[in-house]
Amino acid sequence: MPAEASTQVAQPPTSPPLVAAARAQIGVVRTYDPTYFGLSYPGGDVPADRGVCTDVVIRALRIQGLDLQQMIHEDMLSHFDLYPNRWDLSQPDRSIDHRRVPNQMRWFERHGWSQPTGRSADDFAPGDIVAWTLTSNGLLHIGIVSDRRSHDGTPLILHNINAGTQEDDILFRHAIIGHYRQPEARTPGALP
Repeated sequence: MPAEASTQVAQPPTSPPLVAAARAQIGVVRTYDPTYFGLSYPGGDVPADRGVCTDVVIRALRIQGLDLQQMIHEDMLSHFDLYPNRWDLSQPDRSIDHRRVPNQMRWFERHGWSQPTGRSADDFAPGDIVAWTLTSNGLLHIGIVSDRRSHDGTPLILHNINAGTQEDDILFRHAIIGHYRQPEARTPGALP
């Protein structure tokens, strides 16, 4: 009896979980909306079809089991003076603090996620988180490095800058001010 031909088709490589979680937001998050929302706690979120750049990171990490709303709020309760005070607040606000780029950056720094800023495409791995100062207006922005690359080899970024979650070639278009990678084999939220 002849051997049967294999019907298996080679599967494309699977995207890293954080990248896949961010990419799943494309087409769902269609609006950039910086409106303040009173959120439930923990696990609170703005309406699923909208958000800002930080919400892409929040939602992707939450799918991985890390709730930045809870982690940042608890850290700010204990160490409020270590977080940027750009909003004239006297205490943490669990509905908005995690949705601010400087607060995410500080939390990542405090929890051992910091990486060298990097100047080459090879310095960035899929799932890394990058923060920028936008050259057009000086505002801060944050996104997740994709496992896909542009024609010149630059990693694409999953982010929401003004039109919902998208995957774009912006890594080197603005001044990089932060580069973060989740530490391996560490309980989410644990200090180094």
